Parts: sequence; structure tokens; C-alpha cells
Amino acid sequence: MSAFSLALALVSSPQPPPPIGMANRGPAYGLSREVQQKIEKQYDADLEQILIQWITTQCRKDVGRPQPGRENFQNWLKDGTVLCELINALYPEGQAPVKKIQASTMAFKQMEQISQFLQAAERYGINTTDIFQTVDLWEGKNMACVQRTLMNLGGLAVARDDGLFSGDPNWFPK
Repeated sequence: MSAFSLALALVSSPQPPPPIGMANRGPAYGLSREVQQKIEKQYDADLEQILIQWITTQCRKDVGRPQPGRENFQNWLKDGTVLCELINALYPEGQAPVKKIQASTMAFKQMEQISQFLQAAERYGINTTDIFQTVDLWEGKNMACVQRTLMNLGGLAVARDDGLFSGDPNWFPK
């Protein structure tokens, strides 16, 4: 086999698809690792269970229920469909802010749905400074921030007292 035909075979052979899931980042070292560990310590497993209970109670559709744990919680929310169902359930029928909710395995579609939730949460009344960034959830880098956003959303839903909140109002500060 000539060098040319070998090179041609290598170029034309199918390449494996890029990995799906986490971004192509290696492990954190040094100061980055310390910062990441501090962020991870802020995550509250008890709060996770309260949020899961509220979300499954609040949503009008069956959104499933993840196993306990930060990674399972992240994977449950990661494609944005559960979040969009949640924000839509805080509005009267026919006034849902997210018109099209569709599960997808494509990263950009998942991030787009998370973005739609974040925009709708801001319109609902959550302060911009209290809203997580898409990558906080999608990459799982700051799930504590995701929890804070959801807590603020629940608290605001309770405070509105418009009859659309489902669950125990004592779960959330007013």
C-alpha cells in the first residue's frame, strides 16, 4: 500500500463521533480544584429532595423522578424539559411561556430549552442575579446555583398566592 493510499484511507475512514455529555474538560487542579470543591460543598442533598418533591407535584405532566444524588438530579434537569414543564405549570392554562417542549439528545437543543426556562423565570419575576447560567446545569459545574434559582422560583410562586402553586408552601421562604 502506497503512502498516498494509506493517507487517503485514514482520511476517508469514518471518525468516531465526539463524546456526548460533559464538555471536553479535564479534571481541575490546584486553585481551580479548590474553587470547584467549595462550589460542590454548597450543594444540599436535603434541598434536592424538597425540590424534586415540589417539581413532581407542580408539573401538570408526569416528569419522572430521579434517584437521589447530584448527578442524577442534574441529568433529570439537563435537557430542559422538566424545567420548561415546571415554569409552564406556574401559569394559567393557555398562557404558558414555553410553547414547544421537546426532549432531545442534541446538546444545543438541550441548552436552548434551558435558556427558554431561564428567560421565562426572569419574566416570572426572578432577579437576573438569582438565575443560574445554562452551563451551571448542563455541565453540572454549579448545581448549588441551580438549586438556589429553583428555591427562588418556588418562593416567588408561594408569595404570588395566585392559586397556581402546588405543594407545601413551607418548603420555600417567602
